[in-house]
Amino acid sequence: MPIFNRIVLILPCISAEARAYPMEEAHDLPESSLITFYEDRNFQGRSYETSQDCADMSSFLSRCHSCRVDSGCFMVYDHNNYMGNQYFMRRGEYPDYQRMGMGMNDCIRSCRMIPMHKGNFRMRIYERENFGGQMHEMTDDCDSIQVRYRMSDCQSCNVMDGHWLMYEQPHYRGRQMYMKPGEYRSFSQMGMGMGGMSGSMRFMSMRRIMDNMSMIIVRNR
Repeated sequence: MPIFNRIVLILPCISAEARAYPMEEAHDLPESSLITFYEDRNFQGRSYETSQDCADMSSFLSRCHSCRVDSGCFMVYDHNNYMGNQYFMRRGEYPDYQRMGMGMNDCIRSCRMIPMHKGNFRMRIYERENFGGQMHEMTDDCDSIQVRYRMSDCQSCNVMDGHWLMYEQPHYRGRQMYMKPGEYRSFSQMGMGMGGMSGSMRFMSMRRIMDNMSMIIVRNR
């Protein structure tokens, strides 16, 4: 039997199972994220620092009236368990209610870390619940679905790629809702009734959550 003293070519061996699941180009990266909450305005009083989700901050702080985001992006909520009004926080300092876009009677009760998505963004929005009525597929920001798509309402959506912010009013104003990949068949039945998020909630503009997105501070009410 001849002996070969060199390797001419090596080909990868890929199983049938591996070929059935091609590598995805888009994915979420758990980049370093850090947010610090303070009991009082202007970063005073006791503080609580976290880099992950927290469903109930009352175990760490009796109240929260300012925060500082050192890295990453977060959604904060004025009720426990990610309920009630939602507020988007990116890197920066938020010394009081006004900078956070919150009302004077609001207080942060829970927070969720938003992974940074690397790749394309894709979402389908529907005029009616359960993916009914007009449907449009989005891959970029939209400051008014009424102007771009002639849609007067959006009551369900399917987020295929990326993380998105939905806004109650055109031009990224009003109350917000964070959307991660998944199917949302009915906005009115998603448990948003607490803290003034009524069943009649509708969304008229949408933005992609990106690392370099500009910050728009608006009052939610």
